[in-house]
Amino acid sequence: MASRNHEVSMVKENGGGGNNLKGLSKEMRHGRTAHNMSSSSLRKKSDLTLVSKVCSGHVRNVLVNLQEVILGTKLSILFPAIPLAIVAEGYGFGRSWVFVLSLLGLTPLAERVSFLTEQVAFYTGPAVGALLNATCGNATELIIAIFALSHNKIALVKYSLLGSIISNLLLVLGTSLFIGGLANLSQEQKYDRKQADMNLLMLFVALLCHLLPLLFHYVGASAADTGDSSLQLSRAASIVMVIAYCAYLVFQLWTHRQLFEAQNEDDEEGGSDSEAVIGFWSGFTWLVGMTMTIALLSEYVVQTIEDASDSWGLSVSFLSIILLPIFGNATEHAAAIIFGFKNKLDISLGVSLGSSTQISMFVPLCVIVAWIMGIKMDLNFNLLETASLSLAITITAFALQDGTSHYMKGLVLILCYIVIGACFFVQRTPPSILLVLVSVR
Repeated sequence: MASRNHEVSMVKENGGGGNNLKGLSKEMRHGRTAHNMSSSSLRKKSDLTLVSKVCSGHVRNVLVNLQEVILGTKLSILFPAIPLAIVAEGYGFGRSWVFVLSLLGLTPLAERVSFLTEQVAFYTGPAVGALLNATCGNATELIIAIFALSHNKIALVKYSLLGSIISNLLLVLGTSLFIGGLANLSQEQKYDRKQADMNLLMLFVALLCHLLPLLFHYVGASAADTGDSSLQLSRAASIVMVIAYCAYLVFQLWTHRQLFEAQNEDDEEGGSDSEAVIGFWSGFTWLVGMTMTIALLSEYVVQTIEDASDSWGLSVSFLSIILLPIFGNATEHAAAIIFGFKNKLDISLGVSLGSSTQISMFVPLCVIVAWIMGIKMDLNFNLLETASLSLAITITAFALQDGTSHYMKGLVLILCYIVIGACFFVQRTPPSILLVLVSVR
């Protein structure tokens, strides 16, 4: 009882009454996205009994925040990788170790950013909260891309975002359908196709914008003219894609939000997601701190990926397209297994397809940012990469066309991902030459 009273007092630290916040939390429950639901599956309900006995109010608030933010996730065991990565970088340990530790440290941070944006959203209202949740769902991928762009590593930008799209479509969704099919053999699995169709339509628009610059390299009169035409087309297409994504956000968050809302069953189970557990300024401060930590680790990843490639004998394309997304999408991947097992395929589809749609729009955003920075970045992913993206989107669209699922569909998606991974594994293009070629383009 004491711990519950203390949670209420924590929520009131910004002057908001408990009844008002409770009413607001009910509104937020009906606007939660599938991405929030996936992150919630990895959270742990904190026991504040011991913390509530601390006499000092300030010390008690700090301990509550530490327990909710740091220990409130099942991935908290990976947090020690963050200081280890900083120490390894500071003392000049092996660069491949810095790369691995940074990837491990990014895994819980991605889930915690989702948790903190949801906590802040309790105080900003359902509209702003939904926008925060929709735009911060894949913050890790965007930050890595921005740091890679600042180091003029255009290939790494493209590969990391491409890998996240393919991973979400084939590995995350495939695992969800496979586990869900095996766990629910005795019943037919169905899902609402409306949300899936809209996300796939956006992905096909993105694919079109990637295909056209590639085709310029096969129909252009000269390399110089082809490069300029491809760059101009890419910038125009990027503006169109950003406009399309803004319209998609309006469609998702306001005009047709009912198609994207995830049903929250935590209320029936007595979960803690229905109310804020930390105050607004605490959540905002933690969110800023987590984002800065992600930025630091992302810079380590960008700086050490070529060293890890040389040390392990793996291509930069394999590390960027296969390895980076596996760590970056660990939260979604774990949640896909959980919700697939529970036969909640609408949430699984919302996570995988929603993330793929959002990340596909990060590429044109990077093109525009590079344009502002004076860097020549286009939407041409090269033939092998564009073909992999095209096949991933097409196979996923065919798998989801009838509104039903079984384990065989999931297995096919996983096998397709393995084949694509094997393709980039055997690719032996030297990383230095690869980066130079794409940067020159």
